[in-house]
Amino acid sequence: MSVKFTILGSGSAGNCAYIETGDTRVLIDAGFSPRQIRQRLASIGRAPENLSAILITHEHSDHICGLFGLAEKLKIPVYCNRETQQATAWAFKEKWNGKRDPLFDGMDKTIDDFLAKLDWRLFQTGDRFELGDLLVETFPIPHDAQDPVGFLLRTHSVNIGFATDLGHMTKLVLERIRAANVLVLESNHDIKLLQESRRSWALKQRILGRHGHLSNEAAAEAVEQIMSADLKHLYLAHLSRECNRPEIAMRVMAGRLDQIGARHTQFQAAAQDLPCATLEL
Repeated sequence: MSVKFTILGSGSAGNCAYIETGDTRVLIDAGFSPRQIRQRLASIGRAPENLSAILITHEHSDHICGLFGLAEKLKIPVYCNRETQQATAWAFKEKWNGKRDPLFDGMDKTIDDFLAKLDWRLFQTGDRFELGDLLVETFPIPHDAQDPVGFLLRTHSVNIGFATDLGHMTKLVLERIRAANVLVLESNHDIKLLQESRRSWALKQRILGRHGHLSNEAAAEAVEQIMSADLKHLYLAHLSRECNRPEIAMRVMAGRLDQIGARHTQFQAAAQDLPCATLEL
């Protein structure tokens, strides 16, 4: 049985990916509305009713905004660590306090109310666990969230790595993603475009900081450090609309891959608005 992998969308405004093995169907993050996630799954002939689980990297809205509407209605288990669970509940409590939403009718909107709505499956960062025929390895990443994680998803035929939303590349992250045959790696911004943008000084400092986001150059440097004959597919993810361009990110990565002679690695920039073509492995 082949493994199917699709990035449903990735960027500063929303992130969600889908992996399907023989008996397991999983979303990694749920950063679009439930309707958008359903539509994007439908575009590849899939439906959220058949999901086995949703894995969450961290609590920022571009990774969780569709989580409650999707997971509560369809009773989909949600896998994350305890700090992300608590921060996610706080985020939704703040969002819906003072607003009417049928999902939360009859609730006082306390943290416990939000926690009770979902089927949480908690892990500790660094844990590895089985999810059907999928082995999930978790590792910490440096980002300004409560306890953000990356994933290495091991299947019978391929390993898929996720390292997005990280301000710098640590030795631990490099070690964990080195085993990936397919890698989703943040290439968030072009430094010059970021510096020239109209964003506030404080936001620029946050993005450029060690717990912010990875630049095109930093992504290329990371790929050079982990490159092996086994890395076959690379996705440049979480591109900023204002401070990056797909052609710039691609040019930087192409130059580095050519420099190190890594012509066996296929790479592309993931889009915010449209799913990538499904990768069948």
